[in-house]
Amino acid sequence: RQFPGCGNIVTFSQFLFIALEGFIFEANFGRKRPAIPIRNYFIMVAMFFTVSVVNNYALNLNIAMPLHMIFRSGSLIASMALGIIILKKRYSVSKYSSIALVSLGIFTCTFMSAKQVASDSSSDQEDGPQAFLWWLLGIAALTFALLMSARMGIFQETLYKKFGKHSKEALFYNHALPLPGFLLLAPNIYQHAVLFSQSELFQVPVIGLTLPIMWFYLLMNVITQYVCIRGVFILTTECTSLTVTLVVTLRKFVSLIFSILYFQNPFTGWHWLGTAFVFVGTLLYTELWHSLGPLLRGQGRPKEQ
Repeated sequence: RQFPGCGNIVTFSQFLFIALEGFIFEANFGRKRPAIPIRNYFIMVAMFFTVSVVNNYALNLNIAMPLHMIFRSGSLIASMALGIIILKKRYSVSKYSSIALVSLGIFTCTFMSAKQVASDSSSDQEDGPQAFLWWLLGIAALTFALLMSARMGIFQETLYKKFGKHSKEALFYNHALPLPGFLLLAPNIYQHAVLFSQSELFQVPVIGLTLPIMWFYLLMNVITQYVCIRGVFILTTECTSLTVTLVVTLRKFVSLIFSILYFQNPFTGWHWLGTAFVFVGTLLYTELWHSLGPLLRGQGRPKEQ
């Protein structure tokens, strides 16, 4: 909120921290050979880097954080569409119904946000049309990132089927290989590093260390992002896809509610309706009732199929 264009320094810090941790504990200081051929990681990383950067820039194009979260929740739509096109998959009626709900929810929230942007723009005759065009560009960027992310997921699925699941290795290479790409963003990263250093001083509780508050925010962001992404990679290998999808969905919902309440982001009844469509559709996609049904009927834990 204080520096809307700081996405690059945030992403760079996250990538650097996770890459250093992986280089020490997973790659054994470069002595451990990857189980998946390195050329495949370069392809995956190109997509991963592009998605991260484009999503960051979208926040700089009049896209509010709640809309950003809701739009990215549409990954089910993109994954299903590309799965049908590329992998020739077919889905059940409930899957298509869930996708329809998610699509309707995203459309509702996007349309209402468009009305808000148009209303705000009309009050400023000079920047009005330009602000709305930037917003449209932000929506286009989010759509591109959504499709690219889905394509990356399909590529990962193909790799894991061929070479086995190596979550820690993938986590390391997905964050280490893109680091040179941040050289292209170095001026922007340096500019925000200077701005961060000029922010008000903050005394860290317990340890008593004093540092600019934006650096403290960044440190907390890097730590929580590491816990989040590491947890997702572990869930992918240790739990069923149902559990992973459910946990990530609930996390998005909590993040969204927190963003609305704590940062007082504009959120109308239509936004709540759209949000409900998105998350109900996502839960419908996971076919949660198949797992909960026997429990609710007192039949105990369902048997593994």
